[in-house]
Amino acid sequence: MIEPSGFISAFIEGIGLLGPGFANWSEAKDTLAGRSGYLAARTVVPAPASLPPAERRRTGTSVKLALAVGHDAVEMSGRDVATLSTVFAASGGDGQNCHAICETLASDDRKLSPTRFHNSVHNAPAGYWSIATRAMAPSNVLCAYDGSFAAGLLEGLCQVAVDGVPTLLIAFDTDYPAPMREVRPVPDAFGVALVLAPQQSTHTLARVDARLTDAPATPLASAELEALRRAIPAARSLPLIEALARGCSSSVVLDYLQDVQLQLDISPTSDAAESERQQVTGAATR
Repeated sequence: MIEPSGFISAFIEGIGLLGPGFANWSEAKDTLAGRSGYLAARTVVPAPASLPPAERRRTGTSVKLALAVGHDAVEMSGRDVATLSTVFAASGGDGQNCHAICETLASDDRKLSPTRFHNSVHNAPAGYWSIATRAMAPSNVLCAYDGSFAAGLLEGLCQVAVDGVPTLLIAFDTDYPAPMREVRPVPDAFGVALVLAPQQSTHTLARVDARLTDAPATPLASAELEALRRAIPAARSLPLIEALARGCSSSVVLDYLQDVQLQLDISPTSDAAESERQQVTGAATR
């Protein structure tokens, strides 16, 4: 919904998370809430069981990552995966696949594998998602460099507000090998997914109200998690994910564009219900 105050609002029903030291959202909650320490480890991306064997063999890390967090978020929400509109956001493509293509083009034998080519396009994960889920709902794919998560979240919120339909946001990044890592030093893979809905439901985790701001991005108290947030573009989502893990009302600012950031006011389930009641009451008295 678009509020008179200028906020764009939605309700979060599901979360998927996979990254360095985070196997999934369930295991990450205690760490992000400060109840346990952070143990850094390389990201382990599972094979996409939802794909037929032939497509599964062709997938790269970015596709596997997007499918893993997307399925986790949808399962948590209780929604029918085939009916959800989707927004895919990534600051780049599959780094390993891009590296392999560059190696081929720099060699004497420059014949490029069709599989390498179709995995190189930015919307490859969206295509594999539709194969895996048989989803026919609209799907958007976007990139905004280091602000890609915020751009994807804004797009998802706008779809919820304007079209009134639940929307799945999947944001992800993968690492680049040398020598590209020297100019794009993304050290590891990180993915996050959110199911956004226009109304509160029994699966609602929190309400989020978004607006643009010129305030600086919110840093994380943990030095290790802050380093992770700054190192991987999709991990710019961590202030929001940490707030959801803590389960208390809070306000955070996410990196977006050079002079514009994204402010998010997060209200957990009980507070979200009260916020919605006040909005309805306020609209009725105007």
